[in-house]
Amino acid sequence: MKRINTSVFKQFFNSKKLGGILLLICVVLSLFIANSGYGESFSNFLATTKGFNVGPFHLNYTISVWINDGLMAIFFLLVGLEIKRELIEGELSSAKKATLPVMAAIGGMMIPAFIYFIFNKNEPTASGWGIPMATDIAFALAILALLGKNVPSSLKIFLAALAIVDDLGAILVIAIFYTDQIHWQEMLIACGIFAFLLALNYFKVKSLWFYLIPGIFLWYFVHHSGIHATIAGVLLAFTIPTNETDELSPLEKLEHFLTKPVALLIMPIFALANTNITFVEGMVEGLISPLGLGIIFGLFIGKTIGITLLSFIAVKMKWAKLPTAANWKHIVGMGMLAGIGFTMSIFISMLSFSDALHIIEAKFSILCASVFSGTVGFIFLKSLSKKKAE
Repeated sequence: MKRINTSVFKQFFNSKKLGGILLLICVVLSLFIANSGYGESFSNFLATTKGFNVGPFHLNYTISVWINDGLMAIFFLLVGLEIKRELIEGELSSAKKATLPVMAAIGGMMIPAFIYFIFNKNEPTASGWGIPMATDIAFALAILALLGKNVPSSLKIFLAALAIVDDLGAILVIAIFYTDQIHWQEMLIACGIFAFLLALNYFKVKSLWFYLIPGIFLWYFVHHSGIHATIAGVLLAFTIPTNETDELSPLEKLEHFLTKPVALLIMPIFALANTNITFVEGMVEGLISPLGLGIIFGLFIGKTIGITLLSFIAVKMKWAKLPTAANWKHIVGMGMLAGIGFTMSIFISMLSFSDALHIIEAKFSILCASVFSGTVGFIFLKSLSKKKAE
């Protein structure tokens, strides 16, 4: 029987603990800068253009674009590697294993989007329905790590698998619904590069450089095709070779290499650059606007109901079973933690709106909903262990 290499997953989970703490620090620091005398200077810095042109290749973008389209493409590359590994050898590798987290993730995407739609139907903010669909795996796993032995260890794997499926859903939503215009020439070149990478995989080429160098060009042409550049990271990830043995595969090597830089550098930088919310008059009132209510109720109520409901259906239909040593109250608690949308929700909000005020209100609502979901989820799950001890 083949044994699966789990060391990469362990490192991934452990780094997310520290990554979650750094994310929180950067959120607080970004809010402080935005509301201090340095706020305007910081915004001007993010709007500064940096780059170069080489022949027909134009790479002059603002620092903000480099972060959101460049660095986040590396984040999505890691997400894609995680998804592929789980599909090949992890919690999504068989129908029996995958059913519960997949069903839970579907519920955790559909119900929040529906709740947002109810609040924002016929409103100018209706396009933001994808915002509450996302779960921030870094923050959610960091909160779960703080609970330690107060929750069954099986829940950590369940939450990670659920969040990975959730990320895949968010990626598809971005690719399909948040792409304004397709430039077909660049798209065809990108497809050609992707086909070339698939051929390398088919012929069992294992050197990562043969994938990463064309991957840079894949990013460039996807970026110029009109589809969001981060999708290139996922496409590249799905071409990286892997295996089901103890031998460290190219996919696991790259995942191992990217895990800490993404968790400890890229995601904190993203939070620092994109949580710079300047508190203005009327912002708190914005929490009870259709936009604010759609996000807050979508993330907290929608995630909790959606994940619990579809998990219940999957178990009752005997398609799946609960994680080892877990009960339904644990699943409810997982649903609450999944309401921490932060990174991906903020990312989708910036794709959803062109109005600066809507983006600010969305970010503030996401921040409030994520803090509330994380706090309530932590207290709820902690209370379960106390009751068990009594």
